[in-house]
Amino acid sequence: MNHTTYSEFGNPSDVVKLTNNPQQALTKGEIRVRILAAPINPADINFIQGTYGIRPKLPCTPGIEGCGEVIESTSPNFAPGDKVIFIQRANTWAEEVICSANVALKIPSETPTEQAAMIKVNPVTAWAMLTNFTKLPKKSWVIQNAGNSGVGLCVIQIAKLLGLRTISLVRREALIPELTELGGDLVLLDNKDSIAHIKETLKEELPTLALNAVGGDSALRLMDALAPSGIHVTYGAMSMRSLKVPNKFLIFKGIQLHGFWCTEWLDKKRQPEIEAVFQKIAQWMIHNGLHQSIDSRYTLSNITAAISRAQESKRDGKVLLTIGKTTHER
Repeated sequence: MNHTTYSEFGNPSDVVKLTNNPQQALTKGEIRVRILAAPINPADINFIQGTYGIRPKLPCTPGIEGCGEVIESTSPNFAPGDKVIFIQRANTWAEEVICSANVALKIPSETPTEQAAMIKVNPVTAWAMLTNFTKLPKKSWVIQNAGNSGVGLCVIQIAKLLGLRTISLVRREALIPELTELGGDLVLLDNKDSIAHIKETLKEELPTLALNAVGGDSALRLMDALAPSGIHVTYGAMSMRSLKVPNKFLIFKGIQLHGFWCTEWLDKKRQPEIEAVFQKIAQWMIHNGLHQSIDSRYTLSNITAAISRAQESKRDGKVLLTIGKTTHER
């Protein structure tokens, strides 16, 4: 069974190798899953570099999320042929994964495989941030930076499905038509002039929720655009700059500052709640066209090239490992 592995932290293109190990037998309550597709996320890269918030035990097979087909089961909840995703880290950059049954979740077979492979990180993060910090009435405005990021694109689509309106800030004017076509209600350049325009245009309807993936000055612009007592959620730090919050935003506007880490959020939720979220997103993928763009596809044997592409700044979507085929395709 081919799988990727790394035994030291470092440059992913250097330390990740493709290896082959004998197939292991299942123990009670486990399933064997043929991986169909798995994305390369920024968090995957950070795990390998050793710069993520937590460090895995080495040696380790990368892969936070993915989609697969059960090919063997000792659990009464799964049968061969079931399409599954993983609600916990399952080390998915491999031809096969053996995991406890509670790590996987059966989803409808008609869920698009490649989109299902990317269900855990970006769509769940977007949904959780839109619904868990405050109850937003229909037509409320939400503002975000990094609107063209993976999470940002999911925020635009899921907000629309929830009846909310979005303001998305981006760094390049060329991105504005793309995000508008996707459903972004107001797409603007991430600068002071745009914040002034938002205040003048929305007046008493200023957003009460801001989603920050950048940090630094961009995060402060989101605070400036928020309504009094607005909620500012930080889930990323693309600029690598810390938040230095002006006192006026805390004293006179009462801005509430929160952080969000999807892994911790999932750990704190009960299993039925987690399953309900994933199933809802799967249904949106099937019936409402919720999707993430795919920049390129690589086989597992081309893992080094795939990792290199995933670390390039100018991409149009996710880099995806297309690993296996379903039983009826073989």
